[in-house]
Amino acid sequence: MGPQDAYQTLLERLRSAAGLLERSANHRLQQDVHAICQQTGRANFRIAVFGPFNYGKSTLLNALLGERALPIDLIPTTGAAITVQYGELLRSQIRLTDGRTIEETGTEILKQFAILNDERRMRDDVAAVSVFCPHPFLQLGVELVDLPGTNDREAQDALVKDQLLTADLIVQVLDGRKLMTLGEREHLRDWLLDRGIETVIFVVNFLNLLEPEEQKQVYNRLRFVAESFRSQLPPGVSNLYRVDALPALRARLKGNMADAQAAGLPMLESALHTIVEQQKEQTATRIPRAKVLSHQVQQALQAQAEQLQTELMAVTTKRDQRVQIKQQAAQLIHRGFTASVTKFTEWLSLINLLDHYQNDAAEALFLGQFKAWEMGGFKATAIDHQQAVAKWIQQACEFFERDRPNQLLVSFPPPPQIELPHIPTTNTGGKSSSLNPETLLAGGLGLVLGGPVVGAILGGASYLLNKTLDSDSSAGSTSLSEAQVRYACLEAARDYLVNFSALNLAALQRYEIVAERVIHYEVTAEGHEMTEQHYQLQLLQTTLANLEEALRSL
Repeated sequence: MGPQDAYQTLLERLRSAAGLLERSANHRLQQDVHAICQQTGRANFRIAVFGPFNYGKSTLLNALLGERALPIDLIPTTGAAITVQYGELLRSQIRLTDGRTIEETGTEILKQFAILNDERRMRDDVAAVSVFCPHPFLQLGVELVDLPGTNDREAQDALVKDQLLTADLIVQVLDGRKLMTLGEREHLRDWLLDRGIETVIFVVNFLNLLEPEEQKQVYNRLRFVAESFRSQLPPGVSNLYRVDALPALRARLKGNMADAQAAGLPMLESALHTIVEQQKEQTATRIPRAKVLSHQVQQALQAQAEQLQTELMAVTTKRDQRVQIKQQAAQLIHRGFTASVTKFTEWLSLINLLDHYQNDAAEALFLGQFKAWEMGGFKATAIDHQQAVAKWIQQACEFFERDRPNQLLVSFPPPPQIELPHIPTTNTGGKSSSLNPETLLAGGLGLVLGGPVVGAILGGASYLLNKTLDSDSSAGSTSLSEAQVRYACLEAARDYLVNFSALNLAALQRYEIVAERVIHYEVTAEGHEMTEQHYQLQLLQTTLANLEEALRSL
């Protein structure tokens, strides 16, 4: 890859990299990149004249052109960047922001469109100002740029900074009466050196207004300044020239070569011709600027990448903390759920139910109070266990933001019923030796006259009790002892508890399967929020690597 191709590759990657810069913090840098990328399609060798207002920049250019092409007699003075190019006739062209173009012969129109108004402001409807002049130097493919002064307004300064970056050679005009001001030194550093602009020559004006001895002292001091600035110029070409601009213009207008020589103009003209001839390949002058801008963009992007990495670390830390909290919560919920399920399972076990509730259920059945017993402590205990299990699922749904599953319900079988035959009553000493129907009805047992067989019916199951005959009873009668009835109630209570245990253990088992999906916590679900930030960081790193590769190829 040749130098030109490598330079073009660098500009392409520089443009892409600048597009990733944060605009608010790097607006100036983005403008610089845009400016230097735009000049790639320009073939002319661009010479920009740079300096504060009223330093004689326009006068110097008129002296070089040999005519009053640019306004110099008006104050305020130049407010636009005026580009001077070759043309067969002296004419002016004004391009307006609305797309219209105004052209006139001569340069009188510049006083209307290129001069600051009484408030030292430039017209805001002017996009570009060009002058076409039939000068042989311009015919070499050279264009001169008369820049606004730099000691007035910020808008003019911004315009000048843009134009400097697109110039192949900078002519910085100095006022011999002021040596080099602090502002000029700052411009030399900030606007030129720090932006990779090294093709600079200094032209000292107004030395003719000083005494001869003072002229020597000032020129020697300025030579020291110029020599400290390592301009990238052809061998043998100095970067410091003395030109008394107004005397040089007057001499050139009169055709007085001796006076023009005394004003220093021919030496500057000769240097400009040499520079143009030996630096027609503008890539050599533009590469340093592209490199400087590339390094500045690299630093800015690296700062953005580091900031993004810091943010990612903070996000990752927060994510890890959330993950840890959720993992701990999941473990806690799982332990609590498992413990409550275990307790409920143990309580629902048939052995536990028979041990704790069969006798009481049978007694309540015997006394006709089964429903009250069921709805009392028995149901309350079952609901307590059910709620103890359900609360963990509720907490999991709220904490993990999940939909609640169907509720765990406690099922209660139908209450048992007892069928008994007719039971006669015999009294012995005032005590009943067997149960009569009236007593059983009063106790809540449904008595139905029937055969000599007692049937205890619960949920479709029947329990048969053998009849017993009371030897003391009259012949042909049957009787049922209280113990036998109680036994029937006990069996009925057992069957109820068997059914209750089976129903609810099955429901609890099904609920565990559903609940496990709610309690289970997946760590991978936490990573989606960082996808965009990771993409941005990867894009920055890739762009930086590509820009570094392009820099190494030059």
